[in-house]
Amino acid sequence: MAFEGLADKLSEAFKRLRSKGKLTESDVKQAMREVRLALLEADVNYKVAKDFVAKVTERSVGSEVMESLTPAQQVVKIVDEELTALMGGENTRIDMASKPPTIIMMCGLQGSGKTTHAAKLASLFKRQGHRPMLVACDIYRPAAITQLQVMGEKAGVPVFEMGQIDPVKIIKGAMRFGKDHGNDILILDTAGRLHIDEELMNELKRIKADVEPNEILLVVDAMTGQDAVNVAKAFDDALGITGVILTKLDGDTRGGAALSVRAVTGKPIKFIGAGEKIGDLEPFHPARMSSRILGMGDVLSLIEKAESQMDEKQARKLAKRMQENKLDFNDMLEQMLQVRKMGPLKQLLSSLPGMEKQLRDVDIDDRQMDRVAAIIQSMTMEERSNPDIINPSRKRRIAAGSGMKVEDVNRLIKQFEQARKVMKQVGRGGKGKRRRMNFPQIPQM
Repeated sequence: MAFEGLADKLSEAFKRLRSKGKLTESDVKQAMREVRLALLEADVNYKVAKDFVAKVTERSVGSEVMESLTPAQQVVKIVDEELTALMGGENTRIDMASKPPTIIMMCGLQGSGKTTHAAKLASLFKRQGHRPMLVACDIYRPAAITQLQVMGEKAGVPVFEMGQIDPVKIIKGAMRFGKDHGNDILILDTAGRLHIDEELMNELKRIKADVEPNEILLVVDAMTGQDAVNVAKAFDDALGITGVILTKLDGDTRGGAALSVRAVTGKPIKFIGAGEKIGDLEPFHPARMSSRILGMGDVLSLIEKAESQMDEKQARKLAKRMQENKLDFNDMLEQMLQVRKMGPLKQLLSSLPGMEKQLRDVDIDDRQMDRVAAIIQSMTMEERSNPDIINPSRKRRIAAGSGMKVEDVNRLIKQFEQARKVMKQVGRGGKGKRRRMNFPQIPQM
């Protein structure tokens, strides 16, 4: 995950601060030297790292911190606030047109994920109730239009194309088509290049002048580190971008670009790509990212992800069945499928405070949930509703149907019964002996 190295080094620096009951100015400056080194190793721009440490040091050596009962915690609080400010302070939303359609111009170098993230952005807007349309403006790269059509189909949004003609004419045609068909957002997939050149910039400038887009979003690859910041600076100087989409933040990246882009360009990161699926795009929240870097988790993003994937009516129904102690295997299967929609289990758990570091070397196999689902799906509807009727011959049939062993079926039924006992105790107000409820653990095949 992004920021692992930075998070570890900051954690060590703060751990040493916490070990001292009272802090001196020398203690703070030593910790800040370690913080600066950690930022530089994370590929943060040198000037950005230097200015950041200077601000934190200035605030941390004040009497308010030094004389407090918990000076180390105060320093961490200051670092959190300054990290948040460094990345922009708050989430910056898309500037929607007062009169539709809103035109969003995507730009970037080849290989940055521009076309893919145009579709991801369209998918996000669709989930929010908009009617976006992708516009194929890359008339140079072979199969660029086909790629956009494939991604548009995955996102469930239409793609407008007019072949390999002048991009401005394509966009004008898309605007007329969008107005006639009620598309309130047009996302322009413009041409990229292997490197920044005058021809590319002139075409983008012409599109900007003729179309006047509401947003110009630059897609940059976080894996390129400081190069991502340099690309953002070059595009902003030439084109005047309004925001950045930072991709591959789920990969093995040091994360320095996320901490440097705003300070160097003055333009906010508006979205981050954190996965390969069409739904793996989320608004960038500086405060939440700071919390993740400092090991405090990101519970708000987890809640938002759950709200977007979970069916509220089904959740109320499940809560009622839990209160009445009527849970069955159908309920378990439904909840597991809902959780699977939210993404990898390890990624979800790492959003909880203090969990990311603990889970780092833990191998969580999401296929375990698939194996549990296979066992439940091999049951008849009667068996799912009433597990008590599952006798040895039924267990053998279920095991054979799911490709598992009878022992696996027995383990699942036993753990399900334990869960029902816990729910029964909760329904009675928590009386009686407490039991630990374990998620079904199915062995590797």
